[in-house]
Amino acid sequence: MVLNGSQIILECLLEQGVDTVFGYPGGAVLNIYDALYDYSDRITHILTSHEQGASHAADGYSRSTGKTGVVIATSGPGATNLVTGLATAYMDSIPMVAITGNVATSLLGLDSFQEVDITGITMPITKHNYIVKDVTQLADVIREAFFIANDGRKGPVLIDIPKDITAAKCEYEPQKPKAHSYTVNDDEIEYAAKLISEAERPFIYAGGGAVSCDAVDELAEFAEKIDAPVSLSLMGQCAFDNSSPRYVGMMGMHGTKTASLALAECDLFIVLGSRFSDRVTCDTKSFSGVAKNAKILHIEIDPAEINKNVEAYAKVCGNLKLVLEKLNKLISPAKHGEWMAKVAAWKAKYPLCQVSDDPEAVLPQDVLEVLDEITHGEAILSTEVGQHQMWAAEFYNFRKPRHLATSGGLGTMGYGLGAAIGCKVGNPDKTVVNCAGDGSFYMNMNELTTLAKYQLPVIELVFNNSVLGMVRQWQKLFYNNHFSQTTLEKATDFELLGKALGIDAFTIFKKSDIRPVLEKAIALNKPVLINCIIDKDINVLPMVPAGASIAEPILDI
Repeated sequence: MVLNGSQIILECLLEQGVDTVFGYPGGAVLNIYDALYDYSDRITHILTSHEQGASHAADGYSRSTGKTGVVIATSGPGATNLVTGLATAYMDSIPMVAITGNVATSLLGLDSFQEVDITGITMPITKHNYIVKDVTQLADVIREAFFIANDGRKGPVLIDIPKDITAAKCEYEPQKPKAHSYTVNDDEIEYAAKLISEAERPFIYAGGGAVSCDAVDELAEFAEKIDAPVSLSLMGQCAFDNSSPRYVGMMGMHGTKTASLALAECDLFIVLGSRFSDRVTCDTKSFSGVAKNAKILHIEIDPAEINKNVEAYAKVCGNLKLVLEKLNKLISPAKHGEWMAKVAAWKAKYPLCQVSDDPEAVLPQDVLEVLDEITHGEAILSTEVGQHQMWAAEFYNFRKPRHLATSGGLGTMGYGLGAAIGCKVGNPDKTVVNCAGDGSFYMNMNELTTLAKYQLPVIELVFNNSVLGMVRQWQKLFYNNHFSQTTLEKATDFELLGKALGIDAFTIFKKSDIRPVLEKAIALNKPVLINCIIDKDINVLPMVPAGASIAEPILDI
C-alpha cells in the first residue's frame, strides 16, 4: 500500500508494539501530528508541558514496563530539549526511540529557522542516530532503530526526519519485528561454576543489568542456591527483594557498612550486570585492595565494561538471564551458614537509622517506611536526584522488578516527575510516587499541569528542607560550612500552588501527620502534591568521601 512518511512512522510504531508516545507538537512535525489524529484509537499521545518532561516520561515508561519508550519533538529547540533525557537514558541503558522533525531537505545546512544538527549533537549520547533523507528508507530505519535500542546493552536511538519526508509517499509493506538472539561461551560458564562451587564466602553484587535483562527470578534462585548475601547498585534496586534477610543494602558512596565489610571478607565477589561506576568503587585504585581476599567474577553483557574500571579474575560476557539460567543448572546447592551468620551480625550492628531528639520530627526514614507499609512495597517510585533519592533507595523495600525509576548515571535533577508520568501511564493500576527534593521540584513543577490535564493519580512527595540538601551536605563536610547558593527558602505556598494547578495538596508538618496524609493521598486516587517539611541538617549516611576507600564510610556527622 502507498502511505506518506507520517503514516509509515505510525504503522512502524504499531509493528513494534507501541501503543503510547510522549511529545510536544511543532511546525516540523505537523505532518506526524496530523497522522496521529487518525491513529488516536490505536496510539495514545501524552502531551507534556516541556519536551524534556516528555523524554523523561518515555524513559520512565520504559523502565517500569520493559517496553521501548517513544518521544516525539519538533526541530530546533524542541529537539535540543530532548538532549538531557537522551543522555539520562544512555547512561542508564534505557531503550528509547526519539523521533525529531527537521526542516525540509532543501533547507538543511542553510541555518534555516529552527534548524539544528540534532544527529551531531546527540551522537555521544545515543547508541545510534539517523537523519532520513529518502522516504523509501524510512520504514527500515525505524525498524532498525527499535532493534538497536533493545539489542545487547540497551539504550536510546534518535531518528531525525525532515518535514518533506514526512509528507512524501512510497510503498509500505508491514513486517514482523526482528528477534534478538544471544549466545554465551560455555567454557566461561563452566569456569564460573567451578569458582562458585569452590567459594566459602561468596558475595553477590547486582546492577541494573539484572533488571534490564529480566533476570530477577534467576538471580533469586542463584542467591538461594549458592547461599550468599546480596548487595545492589542504585540501578539494581529492583533486582532482588530488599526485604530478604540476604539483602545487605547498597554498596559504594552511600552504601551500607555491612556491604563494605562483606566485600572485604568475601572470597568470591560475583558482579552481575554492573559496570563498577565511581559511585560504587569510590576510590577505584583502592577498591581491589579492599576486596583483596576475593576473586572477582564479572558477568556482564557489554564486553567494553569488563576490566575497564576494575580488573576481574574471571568473566562471563553475555546476557545475564541466559548466563544465570545456565549457571543455575550447573551448580549444586551450597550452605554457608557461618558466613551468612557473620553477615547477619553486621546487619544488626550497623543498621540504617535516622534519629531525632524531637519525637514529632519528620524523618525521611519514617515517611518512606510508612509508605512502604501502606503500599506493601508494591508502589512504583520515581525520584529526582539528591538526598531524597538515596533515602528512597535506603528505606523503601523494593520487592518487585521495575518499581524504581531514577537517574543513576547522569544524576538528572528534574527527571522524576516526568518519569512518574511515564510510570503511571504504563502501569495504571499501580500506586506511583515521585520522591523529590524542593530543589528538583522547582526544576519540573510545570509537569504538575500534565498530571492535572490527564488526572493521573501520581503522588508528588516533596522532601522540603529549603536547601539543596546533597550539595549542602558536601559543603558542610568539605567546604567549611560555606553554604554558597544552596539555601533556597522560597516563599511558595504548596497548597495554594496545587490548587492553582488543579491538583490536591497537603502538608506534613510533624511525625503524626505522616500516616494520615499518605493514606489520604493514596485513597484519593487523584494527582496529589505533598509538601513534607524536614530539617535541613538531616544527612545521607553512610557516606564515603570523594577519593576515600569504600572501607571507610562516614557513619555519623
